[in-house]
Amino acid sequence: MMKIICTTVDHLPAKLADGERAFTLFKSARREGVGTIAKSWRGSLKRKGFAPSPQAWDFVQFCLSVCAADLACLRGSSADGWTRTIELTVGLHEPLRWVPWKQHAEDMLKVLTGDYWTLHFIEGGAPPPDGRLAAVDRDCVSLLSGGLDSLIGGIDLVEQGRRPMFVSQLAHEDSQRQRGYAAMLGGGATHQQWSHGISFSGAREPSTRGRSLAFYGFAVLAASRVAASPVQIFVPENGFICINPPLVPGRVASLSTRTTHPLFIGMLQELLSGLGIPVQLELPYKFKTKGQMLTECLNQDLLRAWASDSTSCGRFRTYNRVHCGRCVPCMIRKSAFRAWGPAADSTKYVHPSLSGSDKASGPDDPMAAALAVLSVQAHGLDRFLGATLAFATPAERQSYRAVLARGIAELDALLRADGLL
Repeated sequence: MMKIICTTVDHLPAKLADGERAFTLFKSARREGVGTIAKSWRGSLKRKGFAPSPQAWDFVQFCLSVCAADLACLRGSSADGWTRTIELTVGLHEPLRWVPWKQHAEDMLKVLTGDYWTLHFIEGGAPPPDGRLAAVDRDCVSLLSGGLDSLIGGIDLVEQGRRPMFVSQLAHEDSQRQRGYAAMLGGGATHQQWSHGISFSGAREPSTRGRSLAFYGFAVLAASRVAASPVQIFVPENGFICINPPLVPGRVASLSTRTTHPLFIGMLQELLSGLGIPVQLELPYKFKTKGQMLTECLNQDLLRAWASDSTSCGRFRTYNRVHCGRCVPCMIRKSAFRAWGPAADSTKYVHPSLSGSDKASGPDDPMAAALAVLSVQAHGLDRFLGATLAFATPAERQSYRAVLARGIAELDALLRADGLL
């Protein structure tokens, strides 16, 4: 059992339980072994005019606490080298509101990270910042990562006459790109770039399956400045990655993230609604492949100008901010560009072709993709998918099945073009 407590400095216990690690919210405790989350951020939000509801603010504190636990608990020290058992105590401003949602939140985190969570909600969160609340001239929120899907999502919203407030999770290699896209789409003035700001001594867990929760916390915080009710929060992700089916049996763990999985998004929406937070999570591309997103984007000229500039690579940092060309996200990117038009992709790749690409780091993704395509051809899509779509209603199951079939077909075309099949 890995024990974590996240609270404000004033509520930090004088003595921690055996084996327990602690983090303080928004201010350093200046105590050896105690980490810090988002130092000075609350004051910054107040100065910028943020005044979220207690419910929304506690959701932000919950998300940041989960991220801290996710980073501090090493998978390698668990019994199977992956699945952790985490006991997380979260200081909230209104903890009693969360008590009826304890089991639901634990189940939701298990879906997201694959771990077993026990949650405790206690007095000890910071009160919400009380800035001079002023609604912004925006009518929705859209996540903007610097990736291709979020770029298309932003373009489509603007072309539909919407005025999105863009929210980004700061990533060193993408921060400038995020600002550029927001400005290009007319949302530069209200664009929010935030970081979880988690610091602590010792080793960090690299899989970060829970990191995405901070992104949703930031989106809910941004939505507190939008006058609409409920506020739509757009999560632009193609359907193939939303479902993220294991390409080969046993290919799970960090290779099958559930950040935008419809099951997780549904559970997150239920929690937000139950807490009284008036937002509506939207997955506008859950039934489209990345290739379809490119082909059907509502401003093709703008997309052609910027598509190759966007990032997709799962190992972008490993290769000094150059796309590797052979990880699963890179292969899906390449196959999408091929479906859009082979001449459209001017992205620089370490491995322009999958044929003969060096398996220098990480798993052999091209081999996994090839095995998936061959498995579908030999045994059919339904056997390949197994219980992957068991979460979906019968009405939606066929639509998810269709997008996965098209996604496999796009990968097939890439693998054949590169001579792997």
